[in-house]
Amino acid sequence: MAGRENAVISIIMPVYNEGEHIKTSVGKVEQLLKEHQIEYEFVLVDDGSRDNSWAQISELARENKKVVSVRLSRNFGKEAALCAGLDAARGDAVIVMDSDLQHPMELIPEMVAAWRDEHYDVVEGVKSSRGKEGLIYKCCAKGFYSILLKMTGIDLRNASDYKLLDRKVVEAMQTMPEKVTFFRGMSAWVGFERKRLPFEVKERVMGTTKWSVRRLAGLAFSAITSYTSAPLQLVTILGVLMFLVSIVLGAQTLIRYLMGNAMEGFTTVILLQLFIGSLLMISLGIIGMYLMKIYHEIKGRPRYLVARKIKDGEEEC
Repeated sequence: MAGRENAVISIIMPVYNEGEHIKTSVGKVEQLLKEHQIEYEFVLVDDGSRDNSWAQISELARENKKVVSVRLSRNFGKEAALCAGLDAARGDAVIVMDSDLQHPMELIPEMVAAWRDEHYDVVEGVKSSRGKEGLIYKCCAKGFYSILLKMTGIDLRNASDYKLLDRKVVEAMQTMPEKVTFFRGMSAWVGFERKRLPFEVKERVMGTTKWSVRRLAGLAFSAITSYTSAPLQLVTILGVLMFLVSIVLGAQTLIRYLMGNAMEGFTTVILLQLFIGSLLMISLGIIGMYLMKIYHEIKGRPRYLVARKIKDGEEEC
């Protein structure tokens, strides 16, 4: 690897239906990199966009040899697109950022300086505020990160995908074989020397967020089940608690029967059945999530498939 003083930084941007502004975003970031004399390349990954995103980034790649454009065969999701970007990047370090520039590009020189001069291996952008997110969304995010911290010890509070990763960190992440990935969790799990830089989330350049409540919930469940088996242990704890409750209720019922004070317990029986049935369904759901992850892993399918790639101004596939 080249010395950090003359290093090349790969800027990885996943792209999904960003055709209306992707050229503008790349142009702004490129101008900033030139002003600070940072050697660079762009890796733009089209995650099965339905608009003209591929036409825009492929044109960029043909006109500018410092742009690598990758088109996935379909929409695999942002996590897979990030993996594709890491695999395609050739730089001594990579910076992962959103193509809508909600991640402030002004932080890039500070990230590079922390990596080059202070020798940090990971420089991660941390949200000092969550922008114009709704109250419910903020509360759900806070709850998710708190649960993840307590269950796994991985602190992702106010974390983002906006990170600089040294080449050895990228290579360490590439050794992780799981098919269902969670970028923030993976980059935290590998460790290495890291520095946190706060930033304010900016408004999107154009368009609206591509994340629905369903997709965010799916990502949250995937993250928790990827890094801890605590939910499975919770099932066991609930089973033990219900066994203890059943012993107490059984003893109480037997005593009342022997004393001739047996009472009709239709309501109690119904409530207990509903309660136990609910616990059983929740427990089966938790077990099902882990079985689903095992199912996806043992199939051994690739994280993504590349349909086309343009590098050094030439199309490779």
